[in-house]
Amino acid sequence: MNEKIENALVKFLMNTANIDDLETLSDWLKKEENKQIFKSYVRTNYAMDINLNEFKSENAKKQYLRKIREDKGLLFKYRLYRGLKYAAAAIIILGLGHFVYQESFKTSIDTSPVVVGNDISVGKNKATLTLENGSEVELVQGNEYHLQNADSNGEQIVYSSKEQTSNEITYNYLTIPRGGEFLVKLSDGTQVWLNSESKLKFPIRFIDGETREVELVYGEAYFDVSPSTENNGAKFKVVNDAQEIEVLGTEFNIKAYEDEFNIYTTLVEGKVKVNTLTEKQVLVPNQQLKLNITNNLMEVVEVNVKEEIAWVRGRFVFQQKSLKEIAKVLSRWYDVNIEFDSKSLEEVKFNGELSKERDLEGILQLIKNTNYINDYEKRGKQIILK
Repeated sequence: MNEKIENALVKFLMNTANIDDLETLSDWLKKEENKQIFKSYVRTNYAMDINLNEFKSENAKKQYLRKIREDKGLLFKYRLYRGLKYAAAAIIILGLGHFVYQESFKTSIDTSPVVVGNDISVGKNKATLTLENGSEVELVQGNEYHLQNADSNGEQIVYSSKEQTSNEITYNYLTIPRGGEFLVKLSDGTQVWLNSESKLKFPIRFIDGETREVELVYGEAYFDVSPSTENNGAKFKVVNDAQEIEVLGTEFNIKAYEDEFNIYTTLVEGKVKVNTLTEKQVLVPNQQLKLNITNNLMEVVEVNVKEEIAWVRGRFVFQQKSLKEIAKVLSRWYDVNIEFDSKSLEEVKFNGELSKERDLEGILQLIKNTNYINDYEKRGKQIILK
C-alpha cells in the first residue's frame, strides 16, 4: 500500500477525507486484492463479514463503492465517558454496519442476536394538513393531493404564489407525527422543513407588503426564508409562545419541543433578531441562542451549524450528547418509547453520526456492542436499555 492510499484510508476512517481522497480510495478498491487489504487494515467484526460477504456479491460491491464516494460522513465516531474515567474509543461505520476498534482497545464482541425480526419502521415523509375550515388531509409519501391553492406529491406541499385578492388572512396547519418529516413551500417562496413531532401554523397567502408571520406551535423547523427584496420589503417573523424571531432573508433552525425546557435558535446565514418579553438578541451566522422558558434566560454560543441542521439532509449528529438525549431523538424518528433500566446509563456521552435511513435494530445493536449496555429488550414500540 503506497503512502497516498494509506493517507486516504486513514483520513476516511477519521472522517476527514475530501472528495479527492474518496475518489482515490474508490479507484483503489476496484481491485479485488485491495478489498482484502482494506478488510485486514480496519480489523472489522462480524458485521463487516455479513455485509460485504468478501465482496462476492456484485450488489454488495456496488453498494460499498457508492457509500465510499458519498461525502456526507459515513462514520459514527464516539467516545464514552463515565465520570472522569477514560473509556475505550471506537469507530462505527454506520452506512455499512461496520464496527472497528482502535488497535489498543481491541476486544471480543457478543454476536448473538438480541431480538428477532424488525417491526419498527424508519421515519418517512408524512403529515396532517388542517385546512381553514377545520377539515384534515393526510399527506403520505407516494400519494398526490391537489387543493385550490396548493399541491402535494406526498413528500412536500407547495402553495400558490398568486397575489392575494383580499386583505383577509386564512391559515392552514401542518402537523408532523412521530416517525415523520415534511417540507412546505409557502406562497412567498420560503421553504420550511419540519422535523418529527412538529406543528406549523401559516397563512395560505401573505398580504402583499405586510409582515409575513408564521407560528412554530411546537417541534423543530428549518427555515430558508425568501428575502424581503423579493416581497416588496416585507419582513418575515416566526413566533411561538416564548419568543419572536424577525428576519429579512436568511436560513435558520428552531427547536422548540413541548417536552423540553429550552428553545434553540441556530443561525446558518443572514441575520435574525430574537425577541422575548424581557430581552432582545441579534444573532450572526454560526451562533445559537438557548432560551430557558422556565426563567426566560438567554445564552448565546458558537456552534457547528452543519451538525445542528444535519437532520435536514438525512443525518443525526451527536456531539457530547447523553444517551438520554439521543434516545429522545431516536424515539421521535422511529415512533418508539426508549426507557432505561438504570439511571446511570442515561448520562453516558456519545459523539457520533447516524443515517436516518438506518433501521433502529442496527442502531441498538451498535450501542450494545459498546459494552455500556448489557442488553436491550423490545416490547412492541417500547425499548428498554439494560
